[in-house]
Amino acid sequence: MTLVLTLVIGGGDEDDKAGGASPTPTGLVSQQSGPGGSPTPSPTEDTPSPLASTPRLPAGYELYEDEEGFRIARPTGWARTTVGSQFGIDVVNYRSTDGTRRLQVYQVAEESPEASFELYLSADTRKPAGFRKLDLQPVEADGFTGERLEYRADTLSGEPDIGPWHVYDERFVAQDGHIYAIAAYGLEGDGGQDELELLSTALSGFCAPYACDAASID
Repeated sequence: MTLVLTLVIGGGDEDDKAGGASPTPTGLVSQQSGPGGSPTPSPTEDTPSPLASTPRLPAGYELYEDEEGFRIARPTGWARTTVGSQFGIDVVNYRSTDGTRRLQVYQVAEESPEASFELYLSADTRKPAGFRKLDLQPVEADGFTGERLEYRADTLSGEPDIGPWHVYDERFVAQDGHIYAIAAYGLEGDGGQDELELLSTALSGFCAPYACDAASID
C-alpha cells in the first residue's frame, strides 16, 4: 500500500479536515490506497459487539442519530455542519452556540489508531499554530480500544480567535471494525475537564454507522 495526501472536497474548517489522518491546517487528508489507487477501509479481525443498551447520559446531553449513519451522545441543541471527505463518512462537527466548544467525528484511513497518530505527529504533517502535544495514551473504555491525544493550539482556522484551545482527540476501533475519531475542543483557560467529559460522553453513546438498532435511541 502507498500513503498519499489528497484534498478534501467541500468547505469548512481548514484546520480540521479529516478522512484518515488527523485534521491538518492545510486542508489535506491521508488516504490508504490499494493496488487500484482507491481508498480501502481497514477492518480488524477483533470487532467489538454493537452497543446493546442505551447509556445513561449527563444532564444536557442527548443521543443523536446522525445523517452519516452513526449514533453519538452530544450536547442538546448544538449546531451541526459537515465537511466532505474523500475517505469514509463526511467530517461532522457539532458546535456550541457561543462557538467556544466543538465535537468532531470522522473516519480514519490508516490501518490503526497508532498509525494515524504516528502520521499526524510526524514532521510531514502541518499542525495548527502553537501546537503542543500534552499527552498520548492507549485507551480501552466504553467498549473501544485506541489511542487518545491531548494537545493545545493557539488558534484553529475557521474557529473564533479566542484561544488557546485545548483538545482531546481519540481514535479507536468501532463496532464495524473500522477506525473512527472523536475530538473534543474547548478553551484552555477553563481547564481540560470539560473537554474530557465531552469526549467521554460522546464515546459512551457512539455506535458506528448502521451498527446499532435505531430503536435503541428511543
